[in-house]
Amino acid sequence: TFDSLNYMTLPKGTTAQSNRGRALFGGGYLTPSGYDGGISYLEMQSSGNTIDFGDLSVSRGIPASTASSTRGIWSGGGVPGGVSDVIDYVTINTTGNATDFGNLNLARKYFGGCGSQTRGLFGGGDCAPGAAQVDNIDYITIASAGNAADFGNLTSARQHVGACSSPTRGVWAGGGTPTRVNTIDYITINTTGNAADFGDLTVTTMSIDGLSSNTRGLFAGGTTPTMVNTIGYITIATTGNAADFGDLITVNSHYGVASNSIKGIWAGGYDGSGEGYNLIEYVNIASTGNAKDWGDTYRNRKYHAGCSDSHGGLSE
Repeated sequence: TFDSLNYMTLPKGTTAQSNRGRALFGGGYLTPSGYDGGISYLEMQSSGNTIDFGDLSVSRGIPASTASSTRGIWSGGGVPGGVSDVIDYVTINTTGNATDFGNLNLARKYFGGCGSQTRGLFGGGDCAPGAAQVDNIDYITIASAGNAADFGNLTSARQHVGACSSPTRGVWAGGGTPTRVNTIDYITINTTGNAADFGDLTVTTMSIDGLSSNTRGLFAGGTTPTMVNTIGYITIATTGNAADFGDLITVNSHYGVASNSIKGIWAGGYDGSGEGYNLIEYVNIASTGNAKDWGDTYRNRKYHAGCSDSHGGLSE
């Protein structure tokens, strides 16, 4: 708190992080052509459509993504006939194709990525078509290429989870065991070990997507088993159940998501009918309310993953 004759309120986050940023969306699935390797981007300072960035090293759907302020990372995902363990990276402030980073400790899809400026974490997932869900959490050091290492385990094995982070905590929510759950787990990023119970979501859902500022995490969309557009939020530094935030415009699952310290973005998605969506929608994370129209993706894509250079895990 502070005194001011003009009753001025300072924005949250550092000036380097606030309202800054480039968001990237990679991988996915296109109907009818199949798995997609395209990466697109948008500038988060203003609304607008996504632009082509380059391509992943392997076309795949349902990967998990995270980023530092300089590198965007995509890991794993579904490929024809199975799953991938490939980890790719790009330099966010340029455009171009992704470079091989290393390999996951466990190949899988339908899992969630989060992280800090130094570490990327990937939790949960499904190892192969028809295979059982897993509780594994892998981690990488983003600044140096190499294979992922074992971090610990979620409180239960599940797939179709959403994830987000503050600079100190990683959070995974929802998913299927295969029974849908409302579980929220968390870990301390700079350690290793098993996740602990955080609380419960407002809805019991899977195929949910998460994003965050450095203080608040949002989880939205998914299936209950019917599609929902509910947005719930948590305060990451505490534990407890999620509260209602508002609603998305679309009733979808498998969005590509990204955030900075001000805005949360959901792009594309899948409503169960076949073709992906191209709508991009956003909310102001510090408030509550329904999502608004941002623009459009450069192609109708579902099962893709997003990251940014200014998400909640980076801004203290």
